[in-house]
Amino acid sequence: MQLECGLCRVRSWQFGDEENLHTHANNRAIWLNLRDSFPFPYTQADAQRWIQYVVDPAVELNFALEVEGEAVGNIGLRFGEDIDRYSAEIWYWLGEAFWGKGIISAALRAFTDYAFMQYPLTRLYAMPYAHNLGSIKVLEKAGFQREGLLRNSAVKDGIVLDKVLYAYVSSDWLNAPANAHES
Repeated sequence: MQLECGLCRVRSWQFGDEENLHTHANNRAIWLNLRDSFPFPYTQADAQRWIQYVVDPAVELNFALEVEGEAVGNIGLRFGEDIDRYSAEIWYWLGEAFWGKGIISAALRAFTDYAFMQYPLTRLYAMPYAHNLGSIKVLEKAGFQREGLLRNSAVKDGIVLDKVLYAYVSSDWLNAPANAHES
């Protein structure tokens, strides 16, 4: 898969991406805003394990964010189960050197379109920590709507945190002007 986003490319992970991945992922500021399953420190071995996991899966749900020919982040989906099977959580991270340049906003808009065209979804949602104002801005810029505050819903680095629920539902996507689906 490959999506051109102007500022970046969203594409399938490939062998060779592990060579520099750890240089972008090994960052406490990134780790503090993700689930504990994202390691810190993020080593070369972690990068190799990740690439083994995401290259050529049965269902591709994680994609590289490429800037200037190098994988510098990830955007992906976690599908719900049972009655939530038509919902997916969208998650992403980007190397800190690329923050504030509109890269995630461009990737999120293009990937949202891709997800609704590729999968039978009724909603995409994200749950950034309430203090992660950068991610909240990105979601709002991409058309995600704030649905609520999940108080004391996470513990990260020994601190109890609130999360904010943002969603983009299929009716929003279907009713968006045609040019809104262009990157």
